[in-house]
Amino acid sequence: MEPPRILVVGGGFAGVECVRRLERLLSPEEASITLVAPRNYQLYLPLLPQVASGMLTPQSVAVSLRRLLRRTRIAPGAALGVDLDTKVCVVEGLSGRMRIEPYDYLVLAPGSVTRTFDIPGLAEHARGMKTLAEAAYLRDHVIAQLDIAAAAPEHEEKEARLQFVVVGGGYSGTETAASLHRLTAAAVDRYPGLDPRAIKWHLVDIAPRLMPELGESLGDAAMNLLRQRGIDISLGVSVAEVQADTVKLTDGRVLPCHTLIWTAGVQPSPLIGTLDVETVRGRVKVTEYMDVPGRHGVFAVGDAAAVPDPSKGDGAVCPPTAQHAQRQGKTVARNVVAALRGYPLQPYRHRDMGLVVDLGGADAVANPLGVSLKGLPAQTVTRGYHMLALHTRVAKARVLTNWLLNATAGDDYVRMGFLANQPATLRHLERTDAYLSPEELRAYTEASDVRG
Repeated sequence: MEPPRILVVGGGFAGVECVRRLERLLSPEEASITLVAPRNYQLYLPLLPQVASGMLTPQSVAVSLRRLLRRTRIAPGAALGVDLDTKVCVVEGLSGRMRIEPYDYLVLAPGSVTRTFDIPGLAEHARGMKTLAEAAYLRDHVIAQLDIAAAAPEHEEKEARLQFVVVGGGYSGTETAASLHRLTAAAVDRYPGLDPRAIKWHLVDIAPRLMPELGESLGDAAMNLLRQRGIDISLGVSVAEVQADTVKLTDGRVLPCHTLIWTAGVQPSPLIGTLDVETVRGRVKVTEYMDVPGRHGVFAVGDAAAVPDPSKGDGAVCPPTAQHAQRQGKTVARNVVAALRGYPLQPYRHRDMGLVVDLGGADAVANPLGVSLKGLPAQTVTRGYHMLALHTRVAKARVLTNWLLNATAGDDYVRMGFLANQPATLRHLERTDAYLSPEELRAYTEASDVRG
């Protein structure tokens, strides 16, 4: 008999941690392991703002799956639907062809996509910061605005090219605004025709506080630091309309602007919409063991799963953070093995390790184990955390080398141009409209004759 088939969907923090632990716990004779992932690397998402600013190269935050995993079968492609009745996953391969991946045990870890709203012009003009392609494009785009403004004879054109709007006062938005503001502030020395005072960065968020999870003191410290650098921060404000060269805010202001960076939260992968399961605000409802009620052998973790958080009670679920995803991946691997061997499952328990926010240079805020830190001590903890979280020695060496090189030699502000003639908006780079509807999924699986 063939060994049971374990299928893990998603190559992010949760999926990769699960597969790594499965390789350690199971012998090849006990089960086969397959990982469905759209890319052949694990993206270290917390460092994306540093890729956008040019402090790190894209390869530095792309940890090779084939270096990490020794005996897992990596099935490249995007999971577009899962039929839980027939136990198959429909995958669109790199060539665009559809195929079926069967399973006996399933771990859903498809992650999340950028959360958007029905704002006129948002999908057509906003740029995201969720993928490596978006970060690399954003760097090219920001430098291009400086190039265009330096050559533009009209004042109106210069003004529109040199205003940048970041929406989202969470970690991603705050770090993105801080990193890219430092990029443009340093780059302006290479543009003799540009007035540094003409470059304006805006950080807006509908929430009343910046990064509320950090606490009032650290959130205010970060906000004051960014304002001292010259970033305009508007809280209780969002975007009302986006056009190619203007951004209208809900407070009535209309900003001449060619760059809107949208980081206003995340939402579960659209893959969850193809499943016949109960959800909580779009996330798969699971038990404390991370298994799906009524679906034997099906587990869900990470941003796409509503994993109960007993430390908070009152039906609270774990927030969609890398810290939780990694820990859930390890625990769910043990539970898959337990289900396979007929042992009891373990509930997910965690201790909050704190949060770190890199604001560039020697500036950061952090609260490791509840201890509030600012400035260089916080930056030391922040950089140390990232070094520990990277899985391979090669990845650690690349990141450390890039940090040292950037600190000593600076940046050349070179545009790569590889996305210059391709659309690079949220709609195109995150492909949120590519997933199958439940009807399309059922029709495909029936036509493929996978029942039984």
